[in-house]
Amino acid sequence: MNILVVGSGGREHAICHTFAKSTRVSKLFCAPGNAGIAAIAECVPLGADDIEALSAFAADNLIDLTFVGGESPLALGIVDLFESRGLRIIGASKKAAELEASKAFAKDFMKRHGVPTAEYAVAGSAAEAVSILESSKFGVPDSPVVVKADGLAAGKGVVVAANRAEAVAAIDDLEEIAGKEAAARIVLEECLTGREVSLLMFADGENFALMPPTRDHKRLNEGDTGPNTGGMGTITDASLLSGDQLARITEMIIRPTLQGCIAEGFPFRGVLFLGLMITRQGPKLLEYNVRFGDPETQSILVRLETDLVGICEAMLEGKLDQGHIEWKSGNSATVILAAAGYPQNPRKGDVVEGLQRAASVPGVTIFHAGTALDGGRLITSGGRVLGITAAGDTLESALKQVYSAVKLVSWDGMQFRSDIGKGMTSTKRSV
Repeated sequence: MNILVVGSGGREHAICHTFAKSTRVSKLFCAPGNAGIAAIAECVPLGADDIEALSAFAADNLIDLTFVGGESPLALGIVDLFESRGLRIIGASKKAAELEASKAFAKDFMKRHGVPTAEYAVAGSAAEAVSILESSKFGVPDSPVVVKADGLAAGKGVVVAANRAEAVAAIDDLEEIAGKEAAARIVLEECLTGREVSLLMFADGENFALMPPTRDHKRLNEGDTGPNTGGMGTITDASLLSGDQLARITEMIIRPTLQGCIAEGFPFRGVLFLGLMITRQGPKLLEYNVRFGDPETQSILVRLETDLVGICEAMLEGKLDQGHIEWKSGNSATVILAAAGYPQNPRKGDVVEGLQRAASVPGVTIFHAGTALDGGRLITSGGRVLGITAAGDTLESALKQVYSAVKLVSWDGMQFRSDIGKGMTSTKRSV
């Protein structure tokens, strides 16, 4: 089979790495790819958002299956376009992608279908958002409030404000942080407390197959401090969710979501990501993502033992209930190495050293995100540069492997957290 992966980050490198292990794949392409992906796939100089050109490429090169990595092409309708031309593709339809592309749409969807979530309000302008804050809806002035840009903002459109004054400041800054289009509407939310967990699944419209539960570390600095990022590291660990919690999430969140999608005319096929808060009142849904997360993908897919091609076929054919997906036992971890200046102003062009030595650490896989080649030298070309990943019998063993490799990599201004996977039971606020 000829496979096309759409995207250029560490997530897409992990997807390509997984497809490359399949004996059913004869040719692997990635558009646009990166320096690491180029070692296992043919990189195509087409942007992930150029859905017309991608469709033409898929048709001209007899692509049997396309897998979409990120949310932007999904929101643009790449799946609808490919399917209208008889091309097989994995991802959410344009309407289903609204579950991520519009936080207001997602919150209203949750409310319509009885999915437990935080109380919220939607404002059409910054002035209206401030007016809502001044009402009694969000408690006393010193109560924390979550301020969210409605649209896609590459993980930068959410601010957890400690009090009403911080929330007003966040509203004032939101357009600059998230972009004018994303911040055209503003969602204000009750700030939930509890333990955050991410739960991803393959879905075929009616049926679903869960992946190992994961936990992301969003803040730039250790101890969950500093600005929000796209993610500085992830772990997978079965103990993140008990059997009872999984059962409640299935009945209270997953089934109402999939049935709601069917009822509203957009059955969900692809990868569905639930951002959850495990509160004292039970699990509540923070947000939907309609694709693999980054860097959750890296930690998840290193544990996948079933052929990804077969899983994709089951999603397309509505047969996820007819097979069993196998995962390696144990745990996994990913630590992100980021460029100087990330996340506000990542610096490009720094030379990466020690990568070959790091890649030789037993059990370690290195996924490229923001890398490029310059005269044979590997240089930084984005905010999150590399993801160092390992699976192990225990979380401790996986982290030991990862950090052994991290110590061998360097460039000027390299940033990473040394506390990924620690304090798993700590309380966190909704982000």
